[in-house]
Amino acid sequence: MTTSLRRTFHKLTVAHVERLTDDAVAVTFDVPEELASEYTFRAGQSLTLRRIIDGRDERRSYSICAMVGLKPRIGVREVPGGAFSPWLVHEVKPGDTIEVLPPTGDFTPASTPARHVLLAAGSGITPVMSILSTVLQDPAASAVVLYGNRRTNTVMFADELADLKDRYTARMELVHVLSREPREAELFTGRLDAAKLRILLPMLLQVSKVDHWWLCGPFGMVTDAREVLTELGVPRDRIHFELFYVEDEPPEQVQHVDPGTTGPSAEVTVRLDGRTTTAVVARDTTLLEGAQRVRPDLPFACKGGVCGTCRAKVVSGKVHMRRNFALEDAEVDAGFVVTCQTVPTSDAVEIDFDQ
Repeated sequence: MTTSLRRTFHKLTVAHVERLTDDAVAVTFDVPEELASEYTFRAGQSLTLRRIIDGRDERRSYSICAMVGLKPRIGVREVPGGAFSPWLVHEVKPGDTIEVLPPTGDFTPASTPARHVLLAAGSGITPVMSILSTVLQDPAASAVVLYGNRRTNTVMFADELADLKDRYTARMELVHVLSREPREAELFTGRLDAAKLRILLPMLLQVSKVDHWWLCGPFGMVTDAREVLTELGVPRDRIHFELFYVEDEPPEQVQHVDPGTTGPSAEVTVRLDGRTTTAVVARDTTLLEGAQRVRPDLPFACKGGVCGTCRAKVVSGKVHMRRNFALEDAEVDAGFVVTCQTVPTSDAVEIDFDQ
């Protein structure tokens, strides 16, 4: 499930920038003592960064890749032509300040000892690093990591993963699968798709003995993994997933609404931080985009239905959620939506960001 507490941006100083690959870095932040409690994070959570570019409020959510108890650190891979990641990867340096929200997200493990399998591809390894390094602190926990990449030189956190394997030899297993570089064993060459997973998983481990499965990566990999695990009889409550970028279904283009909406519309009432505001929103415009005209403080990050930052509960009225890659079924059943992908379908709608 996704955390819904309202947080405030603070300027944090960049403490360290570590080059991971040619197109990826890890950025560590210093947190002032007076903000320490706000930026205490759980393994697998993320930070939303904000930057004003040509007058536009640009936000991106990046997973924390540090062990619990250390300074918050994010992993960033460059998206060519992006407005945010190229800046982080090539320009940001120690001493710079960046606006950062406190940690959010519930892609997080419980504190009880367990047997974990962590399946990641590409930059999906970022929250896995936090979860892996944290759970292995418990001497009764064990972990298997399956990590897919294109080539050896695109593997993020290669040295850190190797160090963890050396440190926890008896309790950690690490398997690299490369899609564009031959491995000694054909089994470990190719993509982590359904066909590969159907062969790999039963060979590497006793599927029924695994307590928690953690999936993070592109849309196709995550959906394939969930399909295979379901086929293998894994209960749904043991499968946890997070999407980094929905490669197979890119986010729909954001629709902007101008003052003086024409055509079918709805009266949308928004509650955030205890304050209620009403706006007229066109039926083909998302709740987030339409309500931002009167509430520019509404929380958001990706606007693609992936991160869950804009999560809110529909208190009354009817809506249609076009896409959802962030909320679990129980949340949707309880009335929660990602507002960046939800349009009104009744004359009046009330949504609550405070729940």
